[in-house]
Amino acid sequence: MSAAAVAVVLATTLPSAAFEIFGWRFFEPETPQELGIVDPLYYTVNLDVVGGDAELTKAMNAASSLVSDVKQPVSGSLGLLTKARGDWKQLVAALFEQARYDGLVNIRIAGQPIENLPPDAEFGDGPVPVSIVIEPGEKYVLGDVVLKGDAANLSPAEVGLVPGGNAGSLTILNAERDVVRRLQAEGHPLAKVGKREVIADHPSHTVEVSLSVDAGPVADYGPTTVQGTNTMDPEFTAYMADLPEGQRYSPKDLDDARDRLMALGVFNSVAVRQASALNTAGQIPIDIAVTERKMRYFGFGATYSSIDGGGIEGYWGHRNLFGHAESLRLEGAISGIGRDSDLTDAGQLDYNAAIMFEKPGVLGPPSKFTAKLKTVFEHPDAYDRFATGGSVGLTYDFNKVHSVSAGVSVDYERITDAFVTNKDYLLASVPLQYVFDNRDSKLNPTKGFRVLAFAEPTYDWLNGTTFLKMRGEGSTYLSLDSADRIILAGRLAGGSIVGASLEDVPADRRFYAGGGGSVRGYAYQGVGPKDSDGVPIGGLSYAEGSLEARLAITDTIGIVPFVDAGTVSLDEVPDFSSVKVGAGVGLRYVTPFGPLRIDAAVPLNRSEGDPSFGIYAGIGQSF
Repeated sequence: MSAAAVAVVLATTLPSAAFEIFGWRFFEPETPQELGIVDPLYYTVNLDVVGGDAELTKAMNAASSLVSDVKQPVSGSLGLLTKARGDWKQLVAALFEQARYDGLVNIRIAGQPIENLPPDAEFGDGPVPVSIVIEPGEKYVLGDVVLKGDAANLSPAEVGLVPGGNAGSLTILNAERDVVRRLQAEGHPLAKVGKREVIADHPSHTVEVSLSVDAGPVADYGPTTVQGTNTMDPEFTAYMADLPEGQRYSPKDLDDARDRLMALGVFNSVAVRQASALNTAGQIPIDIAVTERKMRYFGFGATYSSIDGGGIEGYWGHRNLFGHAESLRLEGAISGIGRDSDLTDAGQLDYNAAIMFEKPGVLGPPSKFTAKLKTVFEHPDAYDRFATGGSVGLTYDFNKVHSVSAGVSVDYERITDAFVTNKDYLLASVPLQYVFDNRDSKLNPTKGFRVLAFAEPTYDWLNGTTFLKMRGEGSTYLSLDSADRIILAGRLAGGSIVGASLEDVPADRRFYAGGGGSVRGYAYQGVGPKDSDGVPIGGLSYAEGSLEARLAITDTIGIVPFVDAGTVSLDEVPDFSSVKVGAGVGLRYVTPFGPLRIDAAVPLNRSEGDPSFGIYAGIGQSF
């Protein structure tokens, strides 16, 4: 395993230990005094569920703050008693969530039931033993369910209330929210549950539910006000929320408005709230409260592959240049470090620099204008390339699922490959793209699928060549259990270039396969046709496929066995005569910004010149 990969694992999986650099201490546990705890008192805790139900025991442990906070001291004997009494309420509520309405929770501190302890009880210096014994009782089911008022025409089963079904308190509360949400979706912003009757019948172990719902009037949006902006223009913020006055109210619009504002990248938090009453015009006013992020940012990162070497990158950006969420980003990267045996030859490293500008809302709130200037000097196995150019484009999101983009790009390139030496190109292209994406998460999806269709007509002004590059990709995700701990993920991709011969298509525009984002186990560009010296020459078509089983071992650690396959062909249609297959296993460590990924793979039908194995590290799932 590479040193870089080892560093990722150590940084994210080993127990914390304090260390000091230049006077700064890192990973040092906070002391009770630093936590603001007076008269710190430690305790031990044992939680036992009578009957030993594993799932119920897990739920009770998760609900107990005495269990989750056992390593943190409380503030004296009074602090322990207060925490225990609060825990009792939490555990009873957790039993209700599990439809255990006659369950009992018994908590003892130093052998004494907490209901018998006076407020001034003293427990000594600690650690004080705490015992929690839970008698869960029988599990209740739903009995008669009645929806009244403006929800009388709605079937209880439509909102998850089925006689004989789950009677947990969360099921009932979720049904209430569903009923209200359905009425709100019909334009009733003030819909509410007027009266709730929930009766647990202990002899029959059933729960009877009666909900009376008041829809309230149908209303349109009123004025939108914005609070909390500093550098952002509040009027532009309201414009991007896209809740125009006079449009019929819908709760989905409020959700979309929040997501759209968060996607600007300017705000730390966004709350979109409706008023509690209609205004004099019979409209529902909307209030948006935001907090802004720091406008300037910078950072750096590193990647490593045992085949392709290491890389470093840095960037600087501004999130809000002129008050309308215009963003500017400057970035640079050096890669291929250690790829060749001569580490001192800087001319064999890859360099990349770019300036990117984005402006949202140019053709309505769902649109975004982009512009980019870039310079690249790279040396993959297939070619050496220097390129500089620029592009402009427009992206339009029809909704959360469908989006399209179009642009114009002009690039000057000088390329050396198996066919040409220092050949110049001046390429004008029009990239067009459509994406359908209904995945439940972009970072770590568990269901849904994503489809991409891409077409790029290109004209070479210096050589008079015209060609069309087309590419399609689809991925799907299926959860095999209710807890989403076993996910099957599959990906298929393919493409074709028509209108020109392989020699006339610039080497960087051809198709290649192999590497960490393609067929793992093989080198980058290592799958496909090669010249007599074993150098990749690319192809006019390709096809790839991947299958992964994403297995969650813990809440943060996962194992991913996978199989990849791919081929690159000289013809405009893949012939599948030389499909390469790689297989391996990966480690995932889940973080708030996406899974950290380390994959190890071997080629299953290795040819001369192919590596024996490959190790890849990165951020995010492979697809």
